[in-house]
Amino acid sequence: MKHLFIINPVAGGNKNQGEDVGRLIKEFANTLKDPYEIYITKEPMDACRKISEDAKLTDDLRVYACGGDGTLNECANGAANRPNVAITHFPCGTGNDFLKTFGKENIDMFRDLNALATGTVREIDLIDCNGRYGINICSVGIDARIGTDVHKYSKIPLIGGATGYIVSLVINVIKGVTQKFRVSAENINIEKEITLACICNGRYYGGGFNPVPDAYPDDGILDCLIVEPVSRFKVAEIVGRYAKGRFKEFPSIFTHIRGCGMDIECENEFVVNIDGEAVYTKKISFKLVPKGLNFVFPAKLSYLTAKA
Repeated sequence: MKHLFIINPVAGGNKNQGEDVGRLIKEFANTLKDPYEIYITKEPMDACRKISEDAKLTDDLRVYACGGDGTLNECANGAANRPNVAITHFPCGTGNDFLKTFGKENIDMFRDLNALATGTVREIDLIDCNGRYGINICSVGIDARIGTDVHKYSKIPLIGGATGYIVSLVINVIKGVTQKFRVSAENINIEKEITLACICNGRYYGGGFNPVPDAYPDDGILDCLIVEPVSRFKVAEIVGRYAKGRFKEFPSIFTHIRGCGMDIECENEFVVNIDGEAVYTKKISFKLVPKGLNFVFPAKLSYLTAKA
């Protein structure tokens, strides 16, 4: 087995991240009996390229995404549908939202490198988004606009994580809440103004929002929510409940769909949030990829026992 440590040098907003994490990992890696490599990414999607190349050279590759959710997404794209590659997450970002699916109190278990090196490999699902993969949650509408801007506001002193998300939400609500989309999913085929649509493989995003607490990354199902048009004042009323997964309290506003995908189209280009990364298009197809990724869990840990 080869151990490949992918380091995002700017994850978490720390310019010294690469050096600090690199020293820690090298100290641990020197105790391994297997070959290893520490690779610091140079540009967006560099991790995907590196994993794709290394996967062709070894029969058993274990990848450690050392960064935030964006780094994990890149590693997932490089490892998707490759049976000889398994990835895990050594969290160094600000959100680390996917790992919250295992229970917020358990995130530190992923900072135990020995637990990751000896962990259990399990197959989880992915979301195919026009050829790019998502591991956690994707969205369009005001939510994607908010997610695109959240990093900008999180860089302001005293603002970060969920607070940055709230600031971005308020500003984007002022700009306008709804947008006209054509949406197709399971038995639904609509063309109308909607506030947002989210497609969930995991549970948490946006620094802690948990729209569908019952979502599981290995159940062969995508949990999707379509949010009807609401006023600016209504957004303020429901956002707290939405963040806590209490959408069932508003059956006239939220439509919950459990299925294998969703197609969304608009006459104008719109932004799509894929695990916190922004993609711009006029049409997006979200498709379930059952068991598309090998993911490494620390021993004795599973999201199946995590608290929502």
